[in-house]
Amino acid sequence: MSVEIRYDWQKTEIREIYDTPLLELIYRAASVHRQYHNPKQIQVCKLISIKTGACPEDCSYCAQSSRYQTEVKPEPLLDKENVVGIAKQAKAKGVSRVCMGAAWREVRDNSQFDRVLDMVTEVTNMGLEVCCTLGMLTDTQAKRLEAAGLYAYNHNLDTSREHYSTIITTRNYEDRLNTIKNVRQTDVTVCSGGILGLGESVDDRVSMLFTLGSLHPHPESVPVNILSQVEGTPLANQPEVPIWDVIRTIATARIIMPASDVRLSAGRAKLSQVEQALCFMAGANSIFSSDDGHMLTVTTPCPGYDADKEMLDLLGLEMRPPANRQVKPKETTAAIG
Repeated sequence: MSVEIRYDWQKTEIREIYDTPLLELIYRAASVHRQYHNPKQIQVCKLISIKTGACPEDCSYCAQSSRYQTEVKPEPLLDKENVVGIAKQAKAKGVSRVCMGAAWREVRDNSQFDRVLDMVTEVTNMGLEVCCTLGMLTDTQAKRLEAAGLYAYNHNLDTSREHYSTIITTRNYEDRLNTIKNVRQTDVTVCSGGILGLGESVDDRVSMLFTLGSLHPHPESVPVNILSQVEGTPLANQPEVPIWDVIRTIATARIIMPASDVRLSAGRAKLSQVEQALCFMAGANSIFSSDDGHMLTVTTPCPGYDADKEMLDLLGLEMRPPANRQVKPKETTAAIG
């Protein structure tokens, strides 16, 4: 299955949605959310850094790039037993999706990839949804991940096509889209979103949402990340993103991609419970939680399992169980290119 480009929305329409008076925008997004999702459920996810640091890419925001001096120290690929142990603890706390991230530019057909495939199978067999983010991959590699039982593959666009080259130079925007296209040759779902706070304009945010909303099928998951400023990276001194911008982005994503999960991802630790509640009202229905206070590395704080359970209980929300695998119809569509 390929990715079809279908322009259900024009950029001007998305900009009009984004600029809607805030309370009206939240109401519209909440109304759409209730048509497509159970508003009482939030999916709680755990992200495991299975291979940390020493990435050759130059993503200006990333603590794991080998080009920058940060507090993240390179570590080898984790053993399967370690990953399974973390996943078991997460499941016991109500987590239904475990995401495995490796600081690679691209997947290579070697013994390390074989070990990752083994991890995917083992954690999937625990009854959890498994997502991987491993960098660029070929269609053959995507099919191997599918055979291992992978539920989702994350490959964020990060920002708009227009702003992209100011943030990353070691790959281009088409590389991002091509990896999504390769995943769409399988029954693995797509997780793709972006990062707020990279020095982008509102037009850039609208352009990124336009690209995501023009992919058909839409990404099943759309992460909305808030930049964690990391000392030693080029974006270390970026200003904080106003909460209202976060809410506008979530609400706009909810309206233009109504069936997708919108994930309040990195940077959530900066938000109060009230601010998070507004994000949930605007259509966010997934969060990342942790056992160690970090989302991926020590540079990205993340609330803990118990604190998140307390917040969800306070708001009258419940943790969503793992989804049953939905096999996509085998149809032919126009590919990106």
